[in-house]
Amino acid sequence: MKIKADNTKPNKKKTQILCSLVSEKSNELIGLGKLNPKLNGALKQSLKEIKGKIGDLSIIQTFGTIPANKILLEGIGPKNKITTDILRMVSGNISQKVRSLGISEFSLIVPEKFPIDVKSFVTAVVEGATLSMYSFNKYKNEKSQQTPSLSILISNPHKIQEIISKAQIVSEGVLFARSIANLPPNDCPPDQLVRFAKAMVRKNKLICKVFSKKEIKQKKFGGITAVGQGSVNEPKLIVLEHLKGKRNDKPIVIVGKAVTFDTGGISLKPSDKMDEMKFDKCGGCTVLGIMKAVSELKLPINLVGIIPSVENMPGRESYRPGDIVRLYSGKTAEILNTDAEGRLILADALSYGEKKYSPSVLIDFATLTGACIVALGNNVAGLVSNDKKLANNILNSSEKTSEEVWELPLNQDYMDMIKSNVADMKNIGKGRAAGTITAAAFLANAINNTPWAHIDIAGTAWTQDATKKKSYNPKGATGFGVRLVIDFLSRLN
Repeated sequence: MKIKADNTKPNKKKTQILCSLVSEKSNELIGLGKLNPKLNGALKQSLKEIKGKIGDLSIIQTFGTIPANKILLEGIGPKNKITTDILRMVSGNISQKVRSLGISEFSLIVPEKFPIDVKSFVTAVVEGATLSMYSFNKYKNEKSQQTPSLSILISNPHKIQEIISKAQIVSEGVLFARSIANLPPNDCPPDQLVRFAKAMVRKNKLICKVFSKKEIKQKKFGGITAVGQGSVNEPKLIVLEHLKGKRNDKPIVIVGKAVTFDTGGISLKPSDKMDEMKFDKCGGCTVLGIMKAVSELKLPINLVGIIPSVENMPGRESYRPGDIVRLYSGKTAEILNTDAEGRLILADALSYGEKKYSPSVLIDFATLTGACIVALGNNVAGLVSNDKKLANNILNSSEKTSEEVWELPLNQDYMDMIKSNVADMKNIGKGRAAGTITAAAFLANAINNTPWAHIDIAGTAWTQDATKKKSYNPKGATGFGVRLVIDFLSRLN
């Protein structure tokens, strides 16, 4: 989507459709200013109709009274309750409406006085517009309508284009994550994720290392080996490096679970909605999106992305309930359920990341537990951490980006729940109790002393039955976590 800053006054702007926000109750036309008096009657009538509530929309023909062909009014709710997420949704609503009208370009007014600062306002508008235009149509003969271009009208455009460019790079990272996550399992086995990663080396100047099935076994990644051995599609371990910080600065390591399809293995899942298990790779896709955005933003940091990728299938060589697996850390895990596979591959990747890179911070993303959806629903991700400062920084970025997370506890009682009688630990806890936390407790065993945060995105990685409708999150994968982590990383400098 082409987006540019423009300092033309709204009443002078030649555009196919001029868009203004309308606040609820006060019926204020935010930023519209004085137009041709001949339009006053039409504007007043529209304000009576839409009331300024979020989602209310009205279009007015100008009949040549001003250079703009049409005026679009979009409700934004009470002015004192406006948030950046409302701006994203409203911007997405406007963009989708404009596209549905077959209009090739439109303009949106940035008000001079507003409860939200200009940088946050513009960033939210760009994210809402860009993300709302996404649709997964790779396999459709009939493609979506053309994406319109956007002019952001602002009286002082100094440095605004830079803000727009950064917001677009981050948004493109989200779209990149979505486009891979939405791929069907027959077109996206672990090998295909490798191809995406290697393509980023050429385009984004990242360093990439891929471990083959043989290397994974030789280097004693027992969790990845066990989970991946039931499929004809071989497991892979992908490592991407963005080393643009100071030479002696410890890197940040991010890890993403990428089970390209999850049948549950021998502990076979019910057939209902099993098709959605193509989304079990979303953690790895989030890491790919983050690495793309960070490299294009040229952030002066050292960042490593690690993606353990497998397909969990009930093949003749599948691992079984009752097996004992030795993980990369050297610890052993009793397998009680082969559908609790994500923690096995993540534990290997986290241990490797800590041992190889001695990072300052470890963060992992995973569609790990259905229990997280039971606890928090489909709009909030679960957060478990061993470091309060790290957790608070993630929570701050969550609030800024509206990618919501909620911190859950992790104490010795939960660690005891995964102790095994025959191994160091077992891969599920006691019954259904605290399933999200006991999964995190398993991961905690993979880490020594590094500050670590686990983000369970099982409920937020794709749109589900109870997902809140947002214009910038069309049906399918959401790319959850990309914007959050980019904000977190940007705050480090």
